[in-house]
Amino acid sequence: MVKFATPLPAQQWAVLASGAALLTVLLMLSLATGAGVYGASEVLGYFRGDAALLADDKLAMIINTLRLPRTLAALVVGASLAIAASLLQSATRNPLAEPGLLGVNAGAVMGLVVGLIYFGIESTQGYLLWSSAGALLGNLIVLGIGLMLGQASPLKLILAGVALSAVFGGLSNYLLLANQTALEQFRFWNLGSLSASELDAVRLITPVVLVALALAVMLCRQLTLMQMGDAQAKSLGIHTTRVRIGVLVASTLFTACAISLAGPIGFVGFLAAYCARLVEPVKLMPQMLFSALFGMLFLLAADILARWAIQPFEMPVGTLLAVIGAPALIAIVLRGGFRSLLTVK
Repeated sequence: MVKFATPLPAQQWAVLASGAALLTVLLMLSLATGAGVYGASEVLGYFRGDAALLADDKLAMIINTLRLPRTLAALVVGASLAIAASLLQSATRNPLAEPGLLGVNAGAVMGLVVGLIYFGIESTQGYLLWSSAGALLGNLIVLGIGLMLGQASPLKLILAGVALSAVFGGLSNYLLLANQTALEQFRFWNLGSLSASELDAVRLITPVVLVALALAVMLCRQLTLMQMGDAQAKSLGIHTTRVRIGVLVASTLFTACAISLAGPIGFVGFLAAYCARLVEPVKLMPQMLFSALFGMLFLLAADILARWAIQPFEMPVGTLLAVIGAPALIAIVLRGGFRSLLTVK
């Protein structure tokens, strides 16, 4: 159980309870939506142990091979991207930071492309290793730029992230065009989708996510104090460089786990962390909790909508989130407290 330095206010408990209830509903909808003719009643009966439904091999295959893995993957990926965004926003003191906008996702993709072409990776372990290497490179560049810019203009860091994404994307495309086999393997995955998620992959990724989560929890107090500025944080005995290295490792692991399971999915982290800051604007521990909750809710809801929108086919969830997330980002910047960011200093 997560312990907080001070109890959560009643309003935050209400948000947490409402989010947990909505998450339960979305979990059932996710398990009841998708390929096959089986709906909520059959799925509930299967999990309750109904003998007739347990004997239905087709139902067991649909639940255990298709619907359950992608539902669990949505939870892991959504929480991972959201917490990574929350950490990056705190470390860079930039309310717009998230792996997709800063080029970290693109770095993870490029690492995976290198692994596909030159090392022929096909396993989840290989995907995780090479996406981790690419995400680490992206994170190093982003945090380096963040340290150089300081708080002068958060928008400048986002523009640097856009340029970094373009560089990584161009290199990835160049490498893929020379290798048709890797291009075919990469093409659908690059759109961002949970449809190919496997239960074994989720089992393999989850311990890595838990390690990253443990590291993130250890950094919460220091990162919260660092919001006052590095000079004041150092006067309190905080080693800011060590903290940022910890953020680098944790956000790299979170991003690599998400990329290796579902491909590059943008805007989930930003939207989840933004909503979490509305609930708790200061303390990072509650922020991470609410970020994870909102990340799981947003990605699970988007995946359900992606399966339902163009039946009998389905839309890649990354495409759907891009269509929804880009206008949401613009609206938040124009209407919210980020209007001042539009002036590049």
